Amino acid sequence: MAVNINNSIKNIRELKNYTQEYVADRLGMTQAGYSKIEKGISKVSLKKLQEIAAVLEVSMQNIIQFESEQYFEKRAKENVSTKSTDYSICQLLKDKIMLLEKLQHKMDLELKTYRDRFGML
Repeated sequence: MAVNINNSIKNIRELKNYTQEYVADRLGMTQAGYSKIEKGISKVSLKKLQEIAAVLEVSMQNIIQFESEQYFEKRAKENVSTKSTDYSICQLLKDKIMLLEKLQHKMDLELKTYRDRFGML
């Protein structure tokens, strides 16, 4: 079976319930640029793969060898504690709130620029 790193990255991101915007922001790139990685339009360098793995909180090996069926079988066999799951969800929500606050701040600055340039819209 040929390894499709781009699909693995996308699948892991979706399993973690991360948006493309969230991952792109963490990588310091645009959502469109990150989307090209997942679609296979842009090639992934070793350095970028390391960065993506860090954002997704997995090893590069996990990305390279990722198979969704095996992941779900393993998760079904594991006895995941509610506390650790709740903590992960809580942390994810905090990260999403922080990202939304950053996006809101950027939008406010952009709106101010337009108002300064063109007056009240």
